[in-house]
Amino acid sequence: MSEQSRRPRKPAKPYRRPQKDPVRFLAFEALRAVDERDAYANLVLPPLLRKAREKGDFDARDAALATELVYGTLRRQGTYDAVIAACVDRPLREVDPPVLDVLSLGTHQLLGTRIPTHAAVSSAVELARVVLGDGRAKFVNAVLRKVAQHDLDGWIEKVAPPYDDDPEDHLAVVHSHPRWVVSALWDSLGGGRAGIEALLAADNERPEVTLVARPGRATAEELLREDAAVPGRWSPYAVRLTEGGEPGAVEAVREGRAGVQDEGSQLVALALAAAPLDGPDAKWLDGCAGPGGKAALLGALAAARGATLLASEKQPHRAGLVAKALHGNPGPYQVIAADGTRPPWRPGTFDRVLVDVPCTGLGALRRRPEARWRRRPEDLDDFAPLQRGLLRTALESVRVGGVVGYATCSPHLAETRAVVADVLKQHPDTELIDARPLLPGVPDLGEGPDVQLWPHVHGTDAMYLALIRRTA
Repeated sequence: MSEQSRRPRKPAKPYRRPQKDPVRFLAFEALRAVDERDAYANLVLPPLLRKAREKGDFDARDAALATELVYGTLRRQGTYDAVIAACVDRPLREVDPPVLDVLSLGTHQLLGTRIPTHAAVSSAVELARVVLGDGRAKFVNAVLRKVAQHDLDGWIEKVAPPYDDDPEDHLAVVHSHPRWVVSALWDSLGGGRAGIEALLAADNERPEVTLVARPGRATAEELLREDAAVPGRWSPYAVRLTEGGEPGAVEAVREGRAGVQDEGSQLVALALAAAPLDGPDAKWLDGCAGPGGKAALLGALAAARGATLLASEKQPHRAGLVAKALHGNPGPYQVIAADGTRPPWRPGTFDRVLVDVPCTGLGALRRRPEARWRRRPEDLDDFAPLQRGLLRTALESVRVGGVVGYATCSPHLAETRAVVADVLKQHPDTELIDARPLLPGVPDLGEGPDVQLWPHVHGTDAMYLALIRRTA
């Protein structure tokens, strides 16, 4: 018997069960919901966080980290996909989606946070052991160790084409937007490289929570007494919560006297309410009212003038959200479920009409980062007939001398100026109103008469507004 065969074998290491990290596990659950059910993170994440807090698993720091992991991973998905693709020996489409979600979470920890390299890799591998099994955890470990060899700037230099060779593809990789979205936003924005870089970078920043004090029910001064609250930039009813302020902790929000509403949406409602009219000002319509933020503000503004608001929403469950938002309004209002392209009201009924039409949502990519990966250029063709139909009906619904506001949370020219131009060709009895003077103090509103807001310029979603007066 040889010397080697007589040596006792080292005992095998005892198997260690994987330890479930509640923060990473919750982030993974949220990403799977986004992938599998086409859910939106801003709808999926809050109930998951609430459940974790109720179980005692989470404190405020845990919730903040989980939120950053989910939103950061979704915002940077395009960049991280390019990095991961450079570290695996197969096309990404052949990597199982749950494995890719774990890899993306780990890559974000390595390249997008201050988590130390060892902790980022080990926590991702432990998560893989819990949700994927030990075999695939080894694959995750090998890939992330390759990712850890460079920082984000180093990887971008490797995976992004040079700007001079292909500007749009370079920006798409660097700023994690689909190429067609980069092209569309650049066309809408105009100008050179600096502006589009600033816009794309703003889309990847975590937006502050903005509240609206509903007139007659709450004031901005009341909301400013909250911790980490600062005034809005442009709207007199806006208050921003900094440092991760929680709107659910604000009494006025819990009571419905205030709400969460981007300042761009507030400005749209305020501009319509301030537009000059010829004749009476008693009947207002919100023709696409769901989920109710603008309707609640318009209803309060209408009540202050003795006017009545009709809020119409096609989907019954969204009409229910509108009714909830308007509950307690100081003046008269009505909420109905109706198709805005085939309305039950008579033509020429209203003095002011708002149609915030369904769209691609490219103006709210800060809040819904996953939307950039779901939308396709052909979606524009799907929305186009509805947008034009809603604007035509709105113009027919307003009386002569009344005003229509056409709004959308997209800066894409096909959803903004093209829609307005096409419909107004069919309605020579209308004229555009210059909306810029109706937004006092708001800078850089362009040449008019319509208005396009921008995240990197105004700190708002990229809301578009055209005001149209019926003249005959």
